[in-house]
Amino acid sequence: MGEYERWEGRYAAPDYIFGRAPNYFLAACRPLLPASGKALAVADGEGRNGVWLAEQGLSTLSIDFSPTAQKKAQALAAERGVSLRFELADVHAWPYPVDAYEVVAEIFTQFSDPEQRRAKWDGMKRALKQGGLLILQGYTPKQLDYGTGGPKQLDHLYTRELLEAEFAGWRDMRIVEEELEMHEGAAHSGKSAVIGFTALKP
Repeated sequence: MGEYERWEGRYAAPDYIFGRAPNYFLAACRPLLPASGKALAVADGEGRNGVWLAEQGLSTLSIDFSPTAQKKAQALAAERGVSLRFELADVHAWPYPVDAYEVVAEIFTQFSDPEQRRAKWDGMKRALKQGGLLILQGYTPKQLDYGTGGPKQLDHLYTRELLEAEFAGWRDMRIVEEELEMHEGAAHSGKSAVIGFTALKP
């Protein structure tokens, strides 16, 4: 089974597999957000994070390759009474526009192998305006001990060293490594080892 079929199958569940609330780390970044501007939610799935960004007053585009997930995301936006744009996209090959967004958020999109991740992150870097805010969260290798979500491949996981190297020279870099109980839908539930990252494009 390919990634597309696997995720279409997961998103076919009647409930929101990661919940309707935004990712807790993204929500904690609210003080860092600009008062206005454009945001890109990368591999946004069922829309919990893109919808939240739109609720903060940002003109938001939510991209994902799953039509089933995007239907649920559109329903969530309607339920919350917010407007945002949706586009079906392979986040590894999408033509990321240049200097287009004040905020780019990528939350738990660790289906990417290292080569795919490089293409995705290069696009995300390109899409941010100078001074724009990048927000990432993902699992660390310690998550393999917990098995409460995320990929099983070690090279899909994030480390402090990986993030520091990939975004060397970015301003106001902040990295938060945590081991905590997560309760974000059935797919993210239980003791988890995660890393959060924020930085401004130089």
